[in-house]
Amino acid sequence: MAGIVYDLIFYAMLIFICVYIVPNFVLQRTIVDGSSMADTLLNGEQLYVEKLSYRFDALDRFDIIVFYPYGRDNEEYYVKRIIGLPGETVQIIDSKIYINGEILEENYGKEPIEDPGRAAQPITLADDEYFVMGDNRNVSKDSRTEEVGNVKKENIGGRAILRILPLKRFGTID
Repeated sequence: MAGIVYDLIFYAMLIFICVYIVPNFVLQRTIVDGSSMADTLLNGEQLYVEKLSYRFDALDRFDIIVFYPYGRDNEEYYVKRIIGLPGETVQIIDSKIYINGEILEENYGKEPIEDPGRAAQPITLADDEYFVMGDNRNVSKDSRTEEVGNVKKENIGGRAILRILPLKRFGTID
């Protein structure tokens, strides 16, 4: 009889972990909405976002993150690539991204940047802020706009790690 009680407690805890802990604190399924990350991520693709690393300052340049541009109280989220890290100065001149005065070597942008937006002037990030951009630079609403601006760490939901659908594009995300 005691074995049955222990089994019930074990399975109840396992169900609680799978239903509550994992989706709220470890992994979350997210759907890409729009073309701002094309060709890396396409409209309607489904991703898994891990929600632990950013809490431990483990985000790196070029990571793709999910964040809440209007705060966590608003359900709308964006999926973008980290370009500038906390404490750095970001500026865009002649379609080139400069970090602390040095040209950023990257090839994620789908095309040359037509509008630097607020990054036409140097933007210095605070210790809890990131500068993000979509890979489809000329259709992306990102840190270059006043509406989105710098992304505060508290508004980051996690880092995209795995594309699960469509199956023909299944795999890790870079």
